[in-house]
Amino acid sequence: MRANRLSLVLLFAIMAFAAAPTVRQALAEDAAKPADPGLSDVLTDLLHGVEGENGTSGPDKRVPFGREEVQLSFAPLVKQTAPAVVNVYASQTAKVTSPFDGDPFFEEFFGRAQPRAQSSLGSGVLVDPSGVVVTNFHVIKDADEVKVATADGREFTSKVMLKDETLDLAVLKITSDKPFPVIAIGDSDALEVGDLVLAIGNPFGVGQTTTSGIVSALARSHIGVSDSGYFIQTDAAINPGNSGGALINMGGQLVGINTAIYSRSGGWIGIGFAIPANMVRAFADAAKAGLDFFERPYIGAEFEAVTPQIAESLGMEKPTGALVSSVEEAGPAAKAGLKPGDVVLQLNGTTVEGIEALDYRMATLSIGTKATFAILSKGQQATMEIALERAPEGAKASEVTLHGRSPFSGAKVAELSPRLAQRLGLRTDLKGVTVVDINRDSPAADFGFQPGDIVREVNGTTVDTAATLAQLAQQDTRWWRFTVERGGQILRQVLRY
Repeated sequence: MRANRLSLVLLFAIMAFAAAPTVRQALAEDAAKPADPGLSDVLTDLLHGVEGENGTSGPDKRVPFGREEVQLSFAPLVKQTAPAVVNVYASQTAKVTSPFDGDPFFEEFFGRAQPRAQSSLGSGVLVDPSGVVVTNFHVIKDADEVKVATADGREFTSKVMLKDETLDLAVLKITSDKPFPVIAIGDSDALEVGDLVLAIGNPFGVGQTTTSGIVSALARSHIGVSDSGYFIQTDAAINPGNSGGALINMGGQLVGINTAIYSRSGGWIGIGFAIPANMVRAFADAAKAGLDFFERPYIGAEFEAVTPQIAESLGMEKPTGALVSSVEEAGPAAKAGLKPGDVVLQLNGTTVEGIEALDYRMATLSIGTKATFAILSKGQQATMEIALERAPEGAKASEVTLHGRSPFSGAKVAELSPRLAQRLGLRTDLKGVTVVDINRDSPAADFGFQPGDIVREVNGTTVDTAATLAQLAQQDTRWWRFTVERGGQILRQVLRY
């Protein structure tokens, strides 16, 4: 038995010795072949951003790899862009009232109340070498004088080229014998959540400051900043004084104008909002074209939100898109076949999440072109091309400034047309006589009238033309009853004046 085992051991040893050269040759050949990727190789490719069948992210966007890349600096990017970020100083003379005004006895001893100067501080961005500066409307609102200080210490008196409260944007113009540094306007639609961004501005008036962060969210709406409902959200620190400053990407391009923060205390808590650069580009182009207001393309249709109840009734899986609420008979939308009850799902191939997204994307398109709308109509999906036209002027009724002893004295009024409604930020299908402008030191301003107010009735008489309202404002009476429509609400007032 022991002899048989010994014979088997010797036999295996002889066979192994004979096969050794063949095994060594096979191992050498295997070593020359590319090895299958192991876990460590896959992780390395992920971190390096390697492309190919094993890579999952491209070389343009990846996480830092190694100590050297973690220690990279934003300094070159800041040096490239910071000179184009300016400080904006707006000043106005505030009217100060005194209980002794109009009393000769007290004015003799105490004098009249003196106007008080008020100032605000914000930021701005140079977007054209000729001196075109983009900032926020609320930075220069009601300002008597606006000055711009560049990063190299120079100071200029600026001219307001264009402003729009609904968008919270304004364009200023400064002049110099040398071209100004600028930041190129990028494509804000190319942003993705998680992209690195820098915010540059002048917070609290301490001087130009740069903060870094990421894009936290896109298409934010209902934040109470302006009527525009399409913002970039970032966690790059934005504080008072940063308004109007630049939000830039890692390519040194302007992707947004910093506008507001969400805060309960007024301080920074990690939620900031910026107006997308595509809207900024369209607004700056309108200013450089010499327009008196920012014109949006007109299609002759109004929209409202798709609620869960509406979505369910239309057989939609979720509430998305914009519901057509009304269509002008002779407008471009009616000619293309759009009808009330249709739902706009896409615009030029981009999904429309809601009416805010539709308003934003429409505003960035050019008048005189055509846009492709994907719609849901009676349960069927379809596409149509709609011409983007300039809003009609209507009869172009002249603007009338009201006088006399009435609460309307000092208000400039006109009959609504689609173009005028667009200028005032109103629905283009509204009719009536609206307040266009108000003298700041007038009874109309004291009684709280605002541009965009539609006067429906005065002392029992329906107001259908500007001439009718001008005649009613001349009545010799101390009692006034009037009805005003503001923001879709009906306001009724009775007062003695």
